[in-house]
Amino acid sequence: MVCVRRELRFASLIVADKLPPAIVVLLTIVGCSNEDGRNAASNSSGDSPAAVAKTTVPVGTGFDFYVLSLSWSPTWCGANDPKGKSDQCEAGNDHGLIVHGLWPQNENGYPGYCATRQPDRVPESLGRQYFDLIPSMGLIGHQWRKHGSCSGLSQRDYFAVTRAARERVSIPPELASGGRRDLAVSAIEAAFAAKNPGMTRETIAVTCEGMLLEEIRICFDKELNFRACPEVDRQACRRDTVLLPAAP
Repeated sequence: MVCVRRELRFASLIVADKLPPAIVVLLTIVGCSNEDGRNAASNSSGDSPAAVAKTTVPVGTGFDFYVLSLSWSPTWCGANDPKGKSDQCEAGNDHGLIVHGLWPQNENGYPGYCATRQPDRVPESLGRQYFDLIPSMGLIGHQWRKHGSCSGLSQRDYFAVTRAARERVSIPPELASGGRRDLAVSAIEAAFAAKNPGMTRETIAVTCEGMLLEEIRICFDKELNFRACPEVDRQACRRDTVLLPAAP
């Protein structure tokens, strides 16, 4: 409708000034292009959907950066629930890497169990929205009390940021759930860095429990850009190779 109105306006001018028909077409196109250009300008930043989403992530306070901890579920289940009584460890669930938590971190040390006006208990109606990431209400509640309470965010925003952080990370095929196998720690770090633009080996720390893979820890700034974290890296596994036990 904008183009039609402009065409009519330009046509009236042409009648008055006796402009050639070719100019009529040119003016009509220019008029429509200006309107379309203005609409396109609001979406012309060149950002990918993920980059646009970064600007809408709630920004926490009271800490320096985040650590996203991804736990190799079969290792945890073997030590803590070998009979598979929990949702996380039940046979057939085939969990590989799950979200252990999103941890507010300082350059030295980290805060824990912070005072907040938010309730200690995470409502099941909220927690179950994140079972695809953290398949246990017990773990969800623990992560909120110990770590989320120190984020400066509400429960809802903290778990929304947790999901956003997890969605920033692509899991390399080497770390997909499957059979028992050995992997070099350096190969795990290299695979993550290759799969995730902007991630470097200084961004990631692999931890182990004895010879077993325990966790992959990935560091983000408060806006969920990958960043280096030397102190976290110093806590990494010192083995050259780790074993990935299979899911039950």
